[in-house]
Amino acid sequence: MIKKNILLISLFIIIISFSCKKTYDTDGKSIVINEVMPVNSTVVADQNGQYDDWIELFNLTSTKIDITGYYLSDSKNNPKKWKFPSGTYIEGNEYLIIWADKDTTQAGLHTNFSLSSLGEKVIFSNSDGSQIDKVEYPAQTLELSYSRFPDGTGFFRWQNPSFNITNGSSK
Repeated sequence: MIKKNILLISLFIIIISFSCKKTYDTDGKSIVINEVMPVNSTVVADQNGQYDDWIELFNLTSTKIDITGYYLSDSKNNPKKWKFPSGTYIEGNEYLIIWADKDTTQAGLHTNFSLSSLGEKVIFSNSDGSQIDKVEYPAQTLELSYSRFPDGTGFFRWQNPSFNITNGSSK
C-alpha cells in the first residue's frame, strides 16, 4: 500500500511539473513578434546606413504568408497606426525586419513610430485591427534586444541582438 501511494504521489508530481512548464501563448498564431530593438546606435544599420529601432516578426508555419494590410502599432488606442504595404510577405519559418524610425519616406518597411527606450508595447494586428500579438518591454539603455527564446514560442528576455537570425545567436 505504501509503495502504491509513493507511486501515485510521484506520478502526480511529474504531471504537475510538466504542466507548469509553459511557453508564451502563441496558440493559433501563425506570425508573432519575435524581437524588438529599442536602442540601436551601433548594432545594425538599415539600407541607408542609419541605426534605427527595429521589430522582427517570425512566421511559425512552413508556408509563405501575405501580411498586406496588417498593422503594427505602439498604441493600444490606435492599433492601425502603421499599415504593411501591398506585397508584404513572410516566408515559412523566416523573419521579417521592420524599421521603427518614423521615416516612411525611405524604401522598405519603415514605420511612422519609433520605439521608446523607456519601455512600451508593440502590437501586431490583422487587417481589421484585431490584435494578433503584443509585447510589452521594460526600460532599456543598453544595446540589447527584447527577444523570444526559443524563437516564436518562448518567453521574452533581454539578449544580444540576433537581427534576422535565430534568437540566442548574434551577428
